[in-house]
Amino acid sequence: MNKTVAETRQLIYELVTGLEAISGVEKILCPPFPALMAAAELVANTSIQLGAQNLHWESRGAFTGEVAPAMVAEFCQFVILGHSERRQYFGETDAGVNKKLHAALAHGLAPIVCVGESLEENQAGRTAEVVSRQTRLALEGLTSDQAARLVIAYEPVWAIGSGLAASGQGANDVIAKDVRATVAAIFGPAAAASVRVQYGGSVSAQNAAEFFSQPDIDGALVGGASLKAPEFIAIVRAAAASI
Repeated sequence: MNKTVAETRQLIYELVTGLEAISGVEKILCPPFPALMAAAELVANTSIQLGAQNLHWESRGAFTGEVAPAMVAEFCQFVILGHSERRQYFGETDAGVNKKLHAALAHGLAPIVCVGESLEENQAGRTAEVVSRQTRLALEGLTSDQAARLVIAYEPVWAIGSGLAASGQGANDVIAKDVRATVAAIFGPAAAASVRVQYGGSVSAQNAAEFFSQPDIDGALVGGASLKAPEFIAIVRAAAASI
């Protein structure tokens, strides 16, 4: 819940030149709903794509305050689903994430599905249980072709906005053993290899290269650092340099 429409315009003005100079990686901005139309105009005819931060699973109806998939698809190519803050503060459930995922795919959107454990779960040694369960339930009812279109973001809840981050090796282990292994168990190794898995959680220009150097981490879901143009551009440069 950052940036007014005017502030979003200014941020994108600052981002476009720097991001356009970087090739070989996908660049996606996910502004708040009120700023999506303005953002779409500013990134038109660039290599930058747009994502929304949420959607509702119903196509239409009396769901005041919610945003339908077709409304998102007017401006966006991606949508974030199951973000830890949605789960923590707004009662997002695994079943709800699954319904939203199906709705997003039905409207041609590529879901960025977030999974991750809380600090208490991490300290109790339940990371594998939680991450594999969230991954499995999010993917319920999908085909292998649909699964291959997903982006999955491992974002440990204890790292969101805390200034703390997992180590590169630690994040890679969770992604390999609990995310990709779960996808492989459901859809086979080919789907597990093709699905893109990101790390999210206090990613910065200082630590980005550590994550991008890991074999099972395909990118980053960037939070607070994306609100500062030089910082976000530096992270994207680090991603490109890792290829």
